[in-house]
Amino acid sequence: MKTPAEAPAPQRDRRPDAAGTSGPPAPKAARNPGRKARGTGRLTAALLGLASAALGLLAWAILANSGIDGFPGPVAVARRAGELSADGTLFADAGASLKRVLTGYVLGVVLAVPVGFLMGWYPVVRRLIEPWLQFFRMVPPLAIIPLAIVLMGIDETPKIFVIFLASFLSSVVSTFQGVVAVDVTLVNAARVLGARDPQVFIGVVVPASTPFILVGMRIGLGASWATVVAAELIAAQGGLGFRMQQAQLYYDLPTIFVQLIAIGAIGLAMDRLLLLAERRLTHWQERR
Repeated sequence: MKTPAEAPAPQRDRRPDAAGTSGPPAPKAARNPGRKARGTGRLTAALLGLASAALGLLAWAILANSGIDGFPGPVAVARRAGELSADGTLFADAGASLKRVLTGYVLGVVLAVPVGFLMGWYPVVRRLIEPWLQFFRMVPPLAIIPLAIVLMGIDETPKIFVIFLASFLSSVVSTFQGVVAVDVTLVNAARVLGARDPQVFIGVVVPASTPFILVGMRIGLGASWATVVAAELIAAQGGLGFRMQQAQLYYDLPTIFVQLIAIGAIGLAMDRLLLLAERRLTHWQERR
C-alpha cells in the first residue's frame, strides 16, 4: 500500500472554467477602432480642405499681383463683400436667387423621381417617354430661356420653369438608370420568397436605385444654379446674376467676384447637404 507521500500528485485540470480564466489573460481589444479611424479621417479631410483653401487664396493673390489690368485680389473682393453685406444688397440678391433655385429644383426632382421609376419598371412607359426625354436633353435649358420669356413674361414664372426643366432632366435620367441597373438576381430572389410586385419594388428596387437618384439630384442642383444665373442675366430685377450684369456695365470686377463666390459657396453648401443625405441613406454601400 502506497503512503500518502508516494501517491501520485493529482493532475491539475487545465480545461478552462466557465469564466475562461485558465492561462494568461488575453489582451484587451482596442475600443471602437472604427470610430477612431473615422475621427482621424475627418481630421485629415479638414486639414486638407484648409490647405487647399490657403493654396487657392495664395494663387489668387499672386495672379492679382501679376499685372493683369483691373484683376481684383482677395482683399479688394473681401472689402466689396463687406460693403454689399452692410447695405443688405448681397443678402437680398442671394435670397432671390436661392428662392428661384429651390422652387424649380424641388418641383423638378419631385416629378422626376416617379417618372424615372415608371420608365424603369414599365417598358411601355419607357418606350413612350424616353424618345421625348432624350430629345429635350439635347436642347440646353439656356436655349429655352428666350422662348420662355416670350411666352411667360419677365416675372418669376419663366425663370422657375427653366430651372425646373434643368433639374428634371438630370434627375429623371439618373432615376431611370438606377431602376434599370438593379440586379435581376435580387428581384428574382424576392419573388421566389413570395414577394409581390409592390413588395419587390419597395424592398428591392427603391433601395438599390437610391444612390443613382441622389447622384442625379446633385447634378440637377448644379444645372439649376447655372440656369438661374443665365436667366437672371437676361431678365430679372434682382438676384446674383442680375447684380453681375449690372456690375459688368460699370466694369466693377470686385462686385462680379463677390457674386461668383456667393453662388459657389451657396451651391457648395447645398451639395454638401445632399452628400450627407447620401451617406445616411446609403450607409450599406461600400465606399473608398
